[in-house]
Amino acid sequence: MNDDLAPSDPNRDQQLLALNQTLLDSVVRGDWDTYAGLCSANLTCFEAETNGVLGEGLPFHRFYFDLPSDPSAAATPVQVTMARPHIRWIGADAAVLSYTRLTQKVVAGSPITASCCETRIWQYINGGWKHVHAHRS
Repeated sequence: MNDDLAPSDPNRDQQLLALNQTLLDSVVRGDWDTYAGLCSANLTCFEAETNGVLGEGLPFHRFYFDLPSDPSAAATPVQVTMARPHIRWIGADAAVLSYTRLTQKVVAGSPITASCCETRIWQYINGGWKHVHAHRS
């Protein structure tokens, strides 16, 4: 999957955005295999769940994918969108992607949209792009 985006590709902005959207969609679906395949094994992050401490490694994230779901709960649609994405390329093999993440879902029968700001760093490693760091606020 990651091999489709070479550092010299003229469409790299659109392709990096597509990779990031695949990452976000994998979180919504609880698709660990896709998520882990897009991430570096030593992924780092700062997000609400880390309580201000640097989270390190995929096991931290795996915990949230492995939480049991409520089988009696009705499935509700969830849509995640990147609003106003901005890419800053750092050489040919690294990029900083910043955007406002909009999450649309239904809560208690009413549609809501939640937002947060995210920055994700992607790096070209061993012939493919990997998500190496995230910061969410």
